[in-house]
Amino acid sequence: MSFDGIFTHLMVNELSDTLTNGRLSKVHQPYDNELMLVFRNNSKNHTLLLSANPNYARIQLTNIKYKNPSTPPNFCMTLRKYLEGSILQEIKQTNNDRIISFSFESRNDLGDLESIVLIVELMGRHSNIILLNKDTQKIIDTIKHVGMSQNSYRLLLPGADYITPPLKNTQNPWTVNKEELFKELNSMTDITPQAIQQQFEGFSKDTANELVYRLIKSDTDKVTTWTNFFHEMTNHLNPTIGLVNQKERFAPIPYQTFDEELSHFDTLSDMLDAFYEGKAEKDRVKQQAGELIKKVTNDINKLKKKTKLLEKQLVDADNAEIYRIKGELLTTFLHEVKRGATSVKLPNYYDNDEPITISLNEALTPNQNAQKYFQRYQKLKNGVAVVKEQLNITKYELLYLESVLAQLDIASPSDVQLIRDELIAEKYIKNKTKDKKKQKNNPSKPLQFISSDGDIIYVGKNNIQNDQLTLKTANKNDIWLHTKDIPGSHVIIKNNNPSDQTLLEAALLAAYYSKYRLSASVPVDYVAVKHVRKPNGAKPGFVIYENQKTLFVTPEINEIKKIKEC
Repeated sequence: MSFDGIFTHLMVNELSDTLTNGRLSKVHQPYDNELMLVFRNNSKNHTLLLSANPNYARIQLTNIKYKNPSTPPNFCMTLRKYLEGSILQEIKQTNNDRIISFSFESRNDLGDLESIVLIVELMGRHSNIILLNKDTQKIIDTIKHVGMSQNSYRLLLPGADYITPPLKNTQNPWTVNKEELFKELNSMTDITPQAIQQQFEGFSKDTANELVYRLIKSDTDKVTTWTNFFHEMTNHLNPTIGLVNQKERFAPIPYQTFDEELSHFDTLSDMLDAFYEGKAEKDRVKQQAGELIKKVTNDINKLKKKTKLLEKQLVDADNAEIYRIKGELLTTFLHEVKRGATSVKLPNYYDNDEPITISLNEALTPNQNAQKYFQRYQKLKNGVAVVKEQLNITKYELLYLESVLAQLDIASPSDVQLIRDELIAEKYIKNKTKDKKKQKNNPSKPLQFISSDGDIIYVGKNNIQNDQLTLKTANKNDIWLHTKDIPGSHVIIKNNNPSDQTLLEAALLAAYYSKYRLSASVPVDYVAVKHVRKPNGAKPGFVIYENQKTLFVTPEINEIKKIKEC
């Protein structure tokens, strides 16, 4: 299911049990549309994630660590001013909609008690987080400012009156009484997911499909089936991730419409951490690195066109011999060539005197035409070395940029700036930072896994990290792995004689963290680190090696998940 009104109802209950009467101790805004609120309650810290992400808007408790920016955004500073140290009085859902209010009580600068409300509206690309004064209903600030040109119904700007989004005139499925429910269900000529969504508030397509499936399948009356469905979600919560048409879905209970149940969790928040972590991370990378990805992709396309042009020039150079032959034939049979002719047919003594037609420039003398052919021949022959050199440089640059693009595909948000710095250093992009003092990034660390046999496996996530890992961190007898002729991560096994199982697991990681992560039978080379070296002047991440052996693996996600990450 999606994060619909019904799921919101259950999440509000979960958050209320954990956070109500807790003190808000810290406020962070790691990304443009996401807040992290740290509450202290019952001698424990709880981190609440509020997301107005256009694709993954949600509220939940989270255990995922986020990197905060060095300079907090303005909205974050406003929240700290009004909310840090305040007590969370209540979490409330508006009807069965995806609108949640967090009511706080705090003291203002004068020491007077003040009621502040933080409202989260989970509405897809229109999602927003709004801070307002409860008594005046005046907006203090919003995470996204929305002016009149964007929404004529209401302003979402500091100082404006807060107006609730327009609500549908439908029944709340949690509070509807049995008589009204019986009437609504029996008034439907055909019970379909669409009919449920039209009559009742807060149903996503997935939830409506599940309820309709149960209503049609059940032997009991419709009202009892309906009641049992909501009773199960309230009293027998069993958060589940399952598959529907090969796509992952989440639900508060195991849905009968799931093709397969994948995982079960203790809480809704734990489930959302598992479901959203990779998806949300990738979306954040796409937002942060969108311009970077576009630039690298454009450069790759230009290099591919240049490669084709250079390869054509090499083919032309291979055909240069015909120009020499035509020049010699013109010189030999000069007396037979008429001035002003556009072509001439001469016997080719290099090919058993077979006739050959030679094009001529009518403005030139026969001898000048012959010299033109010799000049063209010489130019092509002299250019072969230059073209080959340019082709090698172009292919080398193409390989490097494809490796960067592959790294952006597996990067976490904290890796994006490191990759940007690398491209700036290699002069592929300009440094737009105006500050003279360069901000220091924390040292980048590779991913770390433990094999089934207990060996440590490291995986580099960018070219700088790959160089560090292979050339400085690894011992000369450690085992180095990399996809064969495919852009990807450097992988190190901290063992000079790993088992076949450890080699297989490391090869799976090398294939998964490469350009061909979704392919079958990916070739992975492996060799001792002492046989790997970096040529002088080579770009970051580029190495050459010898004495390697090759494994062929298929990096299925379920196999990757079995390898324990530290």
